[in-house]
Amino acid sequence: MAGLRAQDAEKVALAQQYDDQGEVEKAKSLYDALVRQKDNIPLVHTRYVRLLINNGYLDEANKYIKKAVRQFPDNLVYRLDAGVINLRRGEEETAERYFSEALQEAVDDPYKIRVMASHLVRNDLIDRAIAVYQAGRAAGNDDGLYALELANVYQRTNERDNMIEAYLTYAEEDLARMGYVKNVLQSALTEEGDLDSLSVMLLDKVQQNPDNPLYNELLIWVQLQQKNFYGAFMQARALDRRNRTEGDRVMEVAGIALENRDYENALKMYDYVVDKYPRTRNYAVARRNKISAREQLVKNRFPVDQKEIATLISDYQEFVDESRKSPVGLNVTTLEAMRSQANLYAFYQDEKSVAIDILEQVAKHPKASDELRAQCKLDMGDIYLLLNEPWESTLLYAQVEKANKEEPVGYEAKLRNGKLSYYRGDFELAQGHLDVLKEATTREIANDAMNLSLLIQNNTAFDTTGSAMKSYAAVDLLLFQNRPREAMAQLDSMLKLYPQHPLTDEIHWLKAKVNIRSGKFEQSIISLNSILAAYPQDILGDDALFMKGKIYEEQLADDEEAMKIYTEFLKDYPGSIYVADVRKRFRQLRGDFNISN
Repeated sequence: MAGLRAQDAEKVALAQQYDDQGEVEKAKSLYDALVRQKDNIPLVHTRYVRLLINNGYLDEANKYIKKAVRQFPDNLVYRLDAGVINLRRGEEETAERYFSEALQEAVDDPYKIRVMASHLVRNDLIDRAIAVYQAGRAAGNDDGLYALELANVYQRTNERDNMIEAYLTYAEEDLARMGYVKNVLQSALTEEGDLDSLSVMLLDKVQQNPDNPLYNELLIWVQLQQKNFYGAFMQARALDRRNRTEGDRVMEVAGIALENRDYENALKMYDYVVDKYPRTRNYAVARRNKISAREQLVKNRFPVDQKEIATLISDYQEFVDESRKSPVGLNVTTLEAMRSQANLYAFYQDEKSVAIDILEQVAKHPKASDELRAQCKLDMGDIYLLLNEPWESTLLYAQVEKANKEEPVGYEAKLRNGKLSYYRGDFELAQGHLDVLKEATTREIANDAMNLSLLIQNNTAFDTTGSAMKSYAAVDLLLFQNRPREAMAQLDSMLKLYPQHPLTDEIHWLKAKVNIRSGKFEQSIISLNSILAAYPQDILGDDALFMKGKIYEEQLADDEEAMKIYTEFLKDYPGSIYVADVRKRFRQLRGDFNISN
């Protein structure tokens, strides 16, 4: 008997091998022989049934399954397969009897419900699988049962609304599941309009269930995915009121808006926290970030209004003076405000000595963090570059880099040293810094390093002297030093000296940026159009069209023309990194985010 079992084991392995190789007749012949013995049926059942069904042996399959069910009356899967086989044979009444008997046995047992439904899904009987889960819910008198399983089935059938409902039900059972649900929905909802549908559904849920935090939290998340920061603000505000969290959620959303350069909505949020929570832990940070958001708005409206810069400096000073008078005195938040104030003095008011004095005060303060001290040194290095003292700059950058290896501020220092070498036309040394930074842990620094490295490589490969690239780098330095007239004169000269050089599109790009800074928006559009006409598929093509749209939207207030440009952008550059931002801007101009207070 033992020898016979070993022989059967060899036959099972050989049959599976033939099955895997697609040798149907050989596999079937072995399976036919094996299933004559009861003990072999569990070993080959799944493969044997699949082979018979897939190759049209339905009558033989029916004969076999009757035997299997008779010999193993308690095996749920065999009865389900009997139902499947009879469905394939067109014997729906018989199939229904098998399925009903199986369900009667399984309905009160969650494990058997899952086994039955999963087996039906594997056989593409999706509607029956859903019905099984629903029957299990009814038997258990719990509408939350099998939510995750149903969500997966609906995802498989692309029933988006049912899928979302099931995932929401799953998260309702335990709010700790919310992170998982967010990740799944982010992967599943990839079509344009999917997040809109989810947003509408969640708004309805919020109205129907105002005390359930799940829907508010998910709605905030959806609106952040859509970069609808004002909508997220409305929901965060409601959560803070309900939970009495003193503006915590609004501060989180405001920080994300600030990172995404939606300064206007960030300003609204910080203004709200300052107004509504004046004696809380969030007040000082909101007050400082409110000025910071307004600073970004001022610096991005061209030409920059010097009166607004002076007001910002005054506001920072008032904030710092208030802190000095408080019982705790200066803290990290006010020290950061002093640093921002110093940079305004240096870059916008030509008060470089005042700026350095403030930065030295911050760096020496006992409450300053190591990172803040390092940032102050980097700022002072930048200011010495404004003063045309590059050796002082590189010394400060090197000090920060050495003291902060493998830290973001250390990578930032190396990047600035790389840029300094680039400005001076030492491209080999610059590449040495940049090559290391391509692997930096901070994505923004790595991207900046990669972009500058590619600029150098692409424009020195066929120019052994590097004369054009050196001229271009010198213009970049002039722009850093806020000397736009000299920069523009150099750029115009370069277009004449190097008419067919690969740098031509980059020159037009810099001209566009200089003209924007000077408030000459029509001239900027001319430069951008030069790029779009001659180099639409080159690296700056999508940058040029995106900037053109932003000029019409933000500077010229021509919403209709901006929308036309954004529509053109989505058609011409569907793979651009700007697509999400363009969609958000287009929808905002169309009025999609007009939410009542």
